[in-house]
Amino acid sequence: MNEVFESLGLSPNEIKIYDSLLGRGESSISEIAISSQIHRRNAYDAMQRLIDKGLCFQIFSNKENTYNAVDPDKLVELLAEKQQKLENALPDLKKRFGSRSDVEEAYIYKGLEGQKNILRDVLRVGKDSYFIGAKGGWYDPRLDTARSAFFKEANKKKIKFIQLFDNEIDSQMKDFPKYFEGKLEYRFLPKEYSTNSAIHIFGDYVITYTGLTIGKISESTIFFVIHSKDLAESYRTWFWYMWGQSSPHNKIRKT
Repeated sequence: MNEVFESLGLSPNEIKIYDSLLGRGESSISEIAISSQIHRRNAYDAMQRLIDKGLCFQIFSNKENTYNAVDPDKLVELLAEKQQKLENALPDLKKRFGSRSDVEEAYIYKGLEGQKNILRDVLRVGKDSYFIGAKGGWYDPRLDTARSAFFKEANKKKIKFIQLFDNEIDSQMKDFPKYFEGKLEYRFLPKEYSTNSAIHIFGDYVITYTGLTIGKISESTIFFVIHSKDLAESYRTWFWYMWGQSSPHNKIRKT
């Protein structure tokens, strides 16, 4: 539960106090400090911040003021406010991101979250996707939600997927192309050239995958990301050579 509170921007002392008041109800600052095991001065400061956030309120009295927590539904409002602030800031953030100089760079992603990052990169770049040694890893069941959202946007942007699959995918993921959700053109590499790696090219990006198996992205899968226009163009040239040496299959299939 603390992780939920922390994600909404509450400090450890604020979490202790709010959680205590949810169970205790109306309490004085002394009672709150004792039940939360926080020094009275720190409890008072944290309480003021909770009041500012609208999560607690003060009850005035001739003797000693008391405090209470508001309904937890207020937490949903806090989340919505954070979401709105992010949405308001996004246009400027994207403008700054897009205005960066086109420098060459290299970095690493890992596991399922790394794959999700790559899906977002493909959509952001909006160019056709080329794959050497493809293994259907995007169809790992744990990526179902992210993949469906990805293809919905990719189809709007008319991104094509030209893929050279490892030979084994034809037997281990039978009829795989029939449920590929995007515009697909594919061939199979010769069986003797199957590996546990792959290369993905889109726009000015080259992604080298290591530690792959058919139909799965492992948490140990590493993605070496290189941003280089010249290198991406070179890989696409080599891709078409390998394409010509590989087994033809279906032509472009529209969804």
